[in-house]
Amino acid sequence: MKSTKVSTLVRLALLSAIIVIMAFTPLGFLNVGPFAITFITIPVIIGAITMGPTAGLFLGGMFGLMSFIQCFQGSLLGSVLLTINPFLTFFNCMVPRLLMGWLCGLLYRALNRSGKDSIAAVGTASLSGALMNTLFFMTSFILCFGNTEYVQNMQGGMNVFAFLVGMVGINGVVEAVSCAVIGTAVSKPLLKFIKKG
Repeated sequence: MKSTKVSTLVRLALLSAIIVIMAFTPLGFLNVGPFAITFITIPVIIGAITMGPTAGLFLGGMFGLMSFIQCFQGSLLGSVLLTINPFLTFFNCMVPRLLMGWLCGLLYRALNRSGKDSIAAVGTASLSGALMNTLFFMTSFILCFGNTEYVQNMQGGMNVFAFLVGMVGINGVVEAVSCAVIGTAVSKPLLKFIKKG
């Protein structure tokens, strides 16, 4: 029991370190215009699948914290939002990522009731992590900042739905494919290894 807890903490620390490294290197964020294609979702998803919803929540919080720190480190969108409202910026960075990690873990648990760690369950949970991250972040972004002059200018007269599709179209597809492929490729053998240990 004690060795299992230690093993879980080691994996959690390792994934947290990967999140921090990714946040401060080009591995984590690929800036495209005001938005960024985010790959930090991948270690969050892997942790949520292999260690459960609580680990997903914690790692999602790490992701959110790194995302908030990026607002001070050159993120175009983040730096603007920070000047508009620092509290709402923190909320927008943290809450969607916390929810994504937690719900990804819950979804995998629900899909894996047989305990067989099927490719379908792992792949669906991996894909859902990316989709939830995009959906939750953009929903929070519109709710928190949709009425600001900055976002109104970005919309350029488009309705909210068209604006969201335009902003996350390419980003969302790249994130979803990356998370589905890498999340599944890493999580599936890791689950097998954990069970053997």
